[in-house]
Amino acid sequence: MHYTLLIATQDSAGLVYKISRILYEAGANIERQDEYVDRENALFFMRTSFVVGSQKASENPTLESRADLPTDLAHDTDCTSHIDSSTKPPPLAPSAREGENREYAQNVQDSRLQDALESTLESKLKSVLPNGAKISLKKAGKKSLIILATKENHCLGDLLLRQESGELNAEIKAVIANRAELKSLVERFSIPFFWVDSDGISREEHEGKVGEIIERFSPDLLALAKYMRILSSDFTSRYEGKIINIHHSFLPAFIGANPYKQAFARGVKIIGATAHFVTNELDEGPIIAQDIIHINHTYSWQDMQKAGRDVEKSVFAHALDLVLHDRVFINGNKTIVF
Repeated sequence: MHYTLLIATQDSAGLVYKISRILYEAGANIERQDEYVDRENALFFMRTSFVVGSQKASENPTLESRADLPTDLAHDTDCTSHIDSSTKPPPLAPSAREGENREYAQNVQDSRLQDALESTLESKLKSVLPNGAKISLKKAGKKSLIILATKENHCLGDLLLRQESGELNAEIKAVIANRAELKSLVERFSIPFFWVDSDGISREEHEGKVGEIIERFSPDLLALAKYMRILSSDFTSRYEGKIINIHHSFLPAFIGANPYKQAFARGVKIIGATAHFVTNELDEGPIIAQDIIHINHTYSWQDMQKAGRDVEKSVFAHALDLVLHDRVFINGNKTIVF
């Protein structure tokens, strides 16, 4: 089983040693470890990728963690004895039945080991880390994602293609839009599309309807793929740290409609995009990723818009990839990205 451990805490001497030792004693094989110290605020950030159950980890003959697991879990290698017969699958051919039983037993064992490991690690880490330490243990796997959109298709279409090709470390559960134009695009990928018309109703009523759909799926993240609605503080607080937005990097210079026309009139020489977490402050949340491309006087505003859409797609996908792989810490109004 692959895990990622995220720790944010007050800085103090010996933290890397203490954390690494606890992981070693739990039978973990560390595959990658990144640390950063915010000296100005004396904060320590650490991201550790490790495996439990690999050959290298199992070669350690003195794993103290097994003594911390429940007795039946620490010593049994065959979980079949712990499965109630009423939960077993119906009679099958002998070979098929044996395969089903082995798979079911392995799933039970993995689940119980995971629960025991997480409980043991958290308690041990808390005992050696400063008070108030934030500890998060993530099991490797695809996260669930809901996309909010309006009518622009470049960011949404890029994410749909990335999921289709297996490049996106997420399962897109649904797309919610306040316009209907994107319905046919989304349905080509067999993903549920929900049109929640925003015309003629208050922002609170519209967000209430959107929120009801979101709660059906309980997603890990919300991605605003050029979602042209200003979210209320109630909505952003409800999904704090889970909403990612993309916009052009002309802000705050060129605000409002037709920013590319404004930029063209000003004669700008670069076009960029910014992906950030959404907070109560409009377009001012912690920045995850940015990029620019150079342009010149030969670009029309339409050329600039096309170039801007290309960079928005790549920056948005990159930011989501970082968050989906648990590489981002929020530190005040900034981020730490490993």
